[in-house]
Amino acid sequence: MKPADEDRIAANLAKIMAMICIRNSRLEDLHAGTVPTTRTGDYSDVLVIDAEGREIPWLEAAHIDDAQMASLMRDIVNRLFTFHMKSDDPGFREDLDRWMAVAGKWDDPVLDQAFLDAVASLKSSPNN
Repeated sequence: MKPADEDRIAANLAKIMAMICIRNSRLEDLHAGTVPTTRTGDYSDVLVIDAEGREIPWLEAAHIDDAQMASLMRDIVNRLFTFHMKSDDPGFREDLDRWMAVAGKWDDPVLDQAFLDAVASLKSSPNN
């Protein structure tokens, strides 16, 4: 297989997995709601006022709690697992082809050097 074909297949796989396994997950629940207005464009002018009256700058506020994060990660892991387990199923592949019409319009992915560096850093971690 030509490198360009490998790149195209990997890009399409990344896009469809992102759409099916991550975008259409509990992440949508976290994305729902009212987006605050910012005049600066970077949200440095937005404050969250909690139940104790504390004013927390938007950029310093946690936007999801531990339980929501755990639920989101369980949902994504289950979806990724299901995706891999069903990837040879012809009916599932037909469904993915229909979703690819939407995901195919997304920007093509690029290698994430920060991700690669973070993964490589685990090799030198004393806990390995």
